[in-house]
Amino acid sequence: MKKMGNKKTLPAIKVNQWLSEWDEVDFDENAQQKKPSPHFFLCAIKAKELKSLTGVYRRSVKDGTPRLSDPNVQRGHEESRSKLIGEFVKFGYPWCEMTDARRSTNSAKNLQKPGWLPSAIIVNILPKNASRNGVQISERDIVTIDDHETLSQFNYPTDFSNGNWKPESIYPLEVIDGQHRLWAFENFDPGDNFELPVIAFYDLDRSWQAYLFWSVNITPKKINKSLAFDLYPLLRKEDWLDQFAGHSIYRETRCQELVEALWSSHRSPWRSKINMLGEKQSERENKTRMVSQAAWIKSLLSTFVKEWTGSDLKIGGLFGASKNGNELFLPWNRPMQAALLITIGNHLQESIKNTDQHWAKSLRLGMQNDFLLEDDPAMFGEYSLLSTDQGIRGVLHVYNDLLFVSAEELELEKWTAEDIFQEKLNNSATDIDAQDRAIDSLADSDIEKFIESVAVCLANYDWRTSATPGIDEAERKSKLIFRGSSGYKEIRKELISHLNTCQGPVGIAAKKISDRAK
Repeated sequence: MKKMGNKKTLPAIKVNQWLSEWDEVDFDENAQQKKPSPHFFLCAIKAKELKSLTGVYRRSVKDGTPRLSDPNVQRGHEESRSKLIGEFVKFGYPWCEMTDARRSTNSAKNLQKPGWLPSAIIVNILPKNASRNGVQISERDIVTIDDHETLSQFNYPTDFSNGNWKPESIYPLEVIDGQHRLWAFENFDPGDNFELPVIAFYDLDRSWQAYLFWSVNITPKKINKSLAFDLYPLLRKEDWLDQFAGHSIYRETRCQELVEALWSSHRSPWRSKINMLGEKQSERENKTRMVSQAAWIKSLLSTFVKEWTGSDLKIGGLFGASKNGNELFLPWNRPMQAALLITIGNHLQESIKNTDQHWAKSLRLGMQNDFLLEDDPAMFGEYSLLSTDQGIRGVLHVYNDLLFVSAEELELEKWTAEDIFQEKLNNSATDIDAQDRAIDSLADSDIEKFIESVAVCLANYDWRTSATPGIDEAERKSKLIFRGSSGYKEIRKELISHLNTCQGPVGIAAKKISDRAK
């Protein structure tokens, strides 16, 4: 901001944004929806000054008493949210969400980061003679604009001096979007070097402000979660993710990396058979049915990578962390985790390929012309539950649970990185060399033999969906319980019940799980 005499000014970029089609809109000049200006402005304002220039107007209740700070256009002010944003600005993430006790530890020191707020605050500049709640703005309080072709100039109120300024009448700027970011500075002065990007409209009617807020916050299509998860690898090299292991971002990042390993590994049965970007089946070059990356990640979060506290049948995630810290903990690195999942997939694929069960034969007979030879319709077909997110989660659930309750017998803790990797390798789940060594290290081990036995039992289960052509009515109805969100729980229960009938260690482990459910 420059100071011209006693007056402070601010440069602003003029942004023209208008389409000829908008001239056909039925603007009502006599109502609160007159034709808006064909441009708005972009500028940077010191946070403390923007806070002092901006008013949050109060709605009145029937008895005439003012409500708590509650902007006319925006949602109600959540003080806890603004406080968290303020902590984020000062300390970054994840420090802003940590307790004082956690912050005081030596290992937490490098968790402090910059707290950037790069998204723009959207405001409206009140014109001369504007009024709010029956009060007209004073000429001393208005922000005027010297409007030029590209670079314009904002002129601050006549007596504006610093961030402690108060208007004589009403505030010259009103927030359309970004109030919680702004309220974060209510009791916090970030100094002169902290500016906020601002998009400023001029004399925008209240109904247009409401429309703008709605269009910014409500109407945009929900982000494709598979595409969003695909961005997570950008965080992989952040050491603080490993330190902050209990947080959902750590777990989601770990899951995304594991899913990418399953999708990309030359030894994985799911190589190129996971819908990584959430594309519609009709839009993909490969028209076979695929479970999305987002569904895989959610399934891993609910099974192998789940955080546990002793609840949920007292079975935790093998790749997860216990909050108490005194239960089973397997410090397997990411290549080892990927190797275990790939081994599970390979044995499941092999067992289903070799099964002569009626359900598998019927799927192959009905779909033999629609798939490439290497794609077994019993596992990857349109009517196989193993091509649905309920089926994938069911498989992950039972393998996690069976291995968990069998950890002592299988000596899972003795499968260690020190025995696999003689030298330090890339710790990424997608590192091919590390992956191969970890997979090979499982060969002929008790762990792999157990995984194979589970796969043989699972191949005897009827994996057809309720929509399978030719399925009889009784079977169709029995499969309907797997549809929808409740299907995850139902398929887990049914698979455990099925595995109870198996002989040997698998049946014993399944009975342990059933006993814990009582």
